[in-house]
Amino acid sequence: MKTLKDLFLDELADMYDAERRIVKALPKMAKSATSAELKNAIQSHLKETQGHVKKLEQVFQSFDEKAKGQTCEATVGLLEEGDEIAADFKGSPAINAALISAAQKVEHYEMASYGCLHEWAGLLGNIEAAGLLEQILEEEKAANESLTELARASSNEEALGESDEKDAEERADKRSGNLRRGVRPVSASRNRAGSMSR
Repeated sequence: MKTLKDLFLDELADMYDAERRIVKALPKMAKSATSAELKNAIQSHLKETQGHVKKLEQVFQSFDEKAKGQTCEATVGLLEEGDEIAADFKGSPAINAALISAAQKVEHYEMASYGCLHEWAGLLGNIEAAGLLEQILEEEKAANESLTELARASSNEEALGESDEKDAEERADKRSGNLRRGVRPVSASRNRAGSMSR
């Protein structure tokens, strides 16, 4: 019968594979970014991710296990999707917003995984492993928060594709005058059609 320790070691092997794949993927993502801030954020997280690989090796050692990976299908899929997004939006004003979206999907998967691993390490009584996994979890949360801030500060607005300041000002004026921001007004003809179908 499989135990919590077996589950923990399986998930640990999954994340060890995931982190090594992410180390290879991040330089390509940084190259695709057109924002200097996003490039810097990705390169900074690359260094952290390399550290995560080492920390996971320490976690394996704390359980007297040899570090080994097993293919993390979720990360394979998320990184493939990231490659497709980068190719589809190359040269587009939405490229940075697209890259942030792809990166955040990976971050959220990692946060969920490390949250479980941290809890399980504690239940298994391995304080060293729990501490290392908590460090990784906190770094993933911080990376995700940085990406959110970058998206809100510039990338999402850039994705609208309007670089002209006058257009940006007009959009801001329209938004401030419309309390139901993001909702298009319903035309009279559409409204009648809607009421007839009820």
